[in-house]
Amino acid sequence: MIYVDNAATTKVDEEVLNEMLPYFSNKFGNASSIYSLGKESRKAIECAREKVANVLNVNPDEIIFTSGGSEADNTAIKGVVYASKDKGNHIITSKIEHHAVLETCEFLEKQGCEVTYIDVDENGIIKLDELKSAVKENTILISIMFANNEIGTIQPIKEIGAIAKENNIIFHTDAVQAVRKCKYRC
Repeated sequence: MIYVDNAATTKVDEEVLNEMLPYFSNKFGNASSIYSLGKESRKAIECAREKVANVLNVNPDEIIFTSGGSEADNTAIKGVVYASKDKGNHIITSKIEHHAVLETCEFLEKQGCEVTYIDVDENGIIKLDELKSAVKENTILISIMFANNEIGTIQPIKEIGAIAKENNIIFHTDAVQAVRKCKYRC
């Protein structure tokens, strides 16, 4: 068999599997409990949180584990929108985002949010001038994928972040596909 969908789902790396096996069998304690088996599970989760934080150059308390990228996108986008209702209701995203972002934006449009879907160029890169001109007084979120899961383009994240920062807008990026592919830190 030749498997060509590793960008979507891939087998668990051998090293990761070996690290996880004890927690699937004899170290399966509830990490929120106070008994020793649970405390051992909590310690393993916190160690993993620190490792991820180091890769992303962030603080461990900024890492939230979810069941996957779609849940993370959904949680982040809805969280920003619901927490920012008094500041605005406008979201900017691109037309080539993962369905988890696009479907969440469509859901939020039905709840009264305004969403601007910006174009990409012939290489799949967002048009920064279009992004800048899409910013409004009520824009609360820019959500642009770091590395596209289907065409592989890497978006100009630093520039997008700068646009968001200068306009006091929260910037969300789905970086699931980017962590191992980018030479610089996210």
